[in-house]
Amino acid sequence: MTSRFGALLIALGVCQALISPQPSIGAANILAIHTINSKSHWNPVRAVLRALTDRGHTVTVFTPFVDGDRDGYTEVDLSGDLKSRVGMNLSRITRSASPMIAHIVNSTRTSCRTIFEHPRMRTLLNGRSRPFDAVVAEVLWLDCASYAATVLRVPAIYVVPSPIVTHVERRFFGHVPNPAVVSNLLSPRGVPKTFCERFTNTLHMIYGSWLLWNNERRHRRSAPQPFDDMELVRPSMTFTNTHFITEPSRPLTPDVVQIGGIHLSPPGPIPKDILEFIDDAPNGVIYFTFGSVVSMASLPESVLRVLKEAIAQVPQKVLWKYEGEMADKPKNVMMRKWFPQRDILLHPNVKLFISHGGISGVYEAVDAGVPLLGFPIFYDQPRNIDNLVDAGMAISMDLFSITKDTFFNAILEIVNNNRYQQNAKIASDRFKDRPMSPSESVVYWTEYVLHHNGAPHLKSHSLNLTWYQYLLVDVINTFLFIAFVVSSIIYYGIKMFWKHIFSKFFYTVKSKRE
Repeated sequence: MTSRFGALLIALGVCQALISPQPSIGAANILAIHTINSKSHWNPVRAVLRALTDRGHTVTVFTPFVDGDRDGYTEVDLSGDLKSRVGMNLSRITRSASPMIAHIVNSTRTSCRTIFEHPRMRTLLNGRSRPFDAVVAEVLWLDCASYAATVLRVPAIYVVPSPIVTHVERRFFGHVPNPAVVSNLLSPRGVPKTFCERFTNTLHMIYGSWLLWNNERRHRRSAPQPFDDMELVRPSMTFTNTHFITEPSRPLTPDVVQIGGIHLSPPGPIPKDILEFIDDAPNGVIYFTFGSVVSMASLPESVLRVLKEAIAQVPQKVLWKYEGEMADKPKNVMMRKWFPQRDILLHPNVKLFISHGGISGVYEAVDAGVPLLGFPIFYDQPRNIDNLVDAGMAISMDLFSITKDTFFNAILEIVNNNRYQQNAKIASDRFKDRPMSPSESVVYWTEYVLHHNGAPHLKSHSLNLTWYQYLLVDVINTFLFIAFVVSSIIYYGIKMFWKHIFSKFFYTVKSKRE
């Protein structure tokens, strides 16, 4: 009877803990900063801010992507100061780490300088407005946006719109990802499986980290900024646009919360002409896009010809997002400069998604359970596609080496092989199975940080250690020193012992001879 009563009390305690709300903190005043002028990166940041305003918090955001003010949400328009990267020419995009990192450092620092020199920002930082409770900053490779949190003396909350940038994990979270199991962001592999891949991944990690440090150092010397002279606050919480279904399982500290797919909105109606095109496709539909950053009209003519010739032979209809005028458009193609991608992928007649592997599109494909044929171009895209290949729901190809036959055969392989469809549905089920939605996670953990004064207890102690302490260089050197001392003592002890034994032996032999 006693054990039953105790179990009842425990159950009641658990139920009370589950239904008891988190202590109310009231409506918070939040300053948000968007530093990467890319539409695909803005999508998850916008979703985070919408979750906070829907909760009743007030947000003031500096962004080049304006949606219009609403209740509790105020935008400071930076579209005239920060040029958006939309519809870029493919020839201007580099796939090499060195120029890519140099561009990221330069553009991020330029964005931060532009934002902090803005008259409205100066007014806010000078305290001539309602005080803020937290700063939400979009951060990738540099944390200059946390300058605002440092000046205002409030917690910084990071939003990382791509997979975690492995080269800066030590700086942000305190730990270094193990290159034996965690591929760096610019790696073509989702997981390093062979010795060669582990070796290459380690070199990429070291080389990329050095490139980042060296570029920052040069910019600090040539164009110093106010945020260079301050020790910036560490993030109290970091929301990463990742999920363990599309990102391999890896160790994360408690102050890192995965919100992959937060930008996914409820499906809406598909325009009538597009819907009729999809419904009137007995063999199904293929959706083809390279996202918002790259203009498909800038593809080399030889590549575009291969794509058109292969697509013209497939039995499916094709929705092709294309920004210009296309000569010799295949008869089975509907071409538009824009499609409602999320709504189209959720239609049951869509059999295949051909994509560059941007993380937003990856989540939309996984959520819809649609197999993917990937043509990764740069940045995190090769890694994103390879993760789906490992999940058995995708094929990855090199855009600049395809032929009509290889492209055509890859389409038929995915469409006609049920294995890809089944694995896509499995990934979709796992992706949707969560204890709370990404928006609910954002609200809960943001309010947790505010309620617990920045939640310093969530941060790793490794942030307090120097690099040689973290890597145990001092401990290893101590062990080596002790081993050296002990070895020296043993060596010289044995040497003296044998010297004494041999000298006594020779003295005895000599005495007997005499």
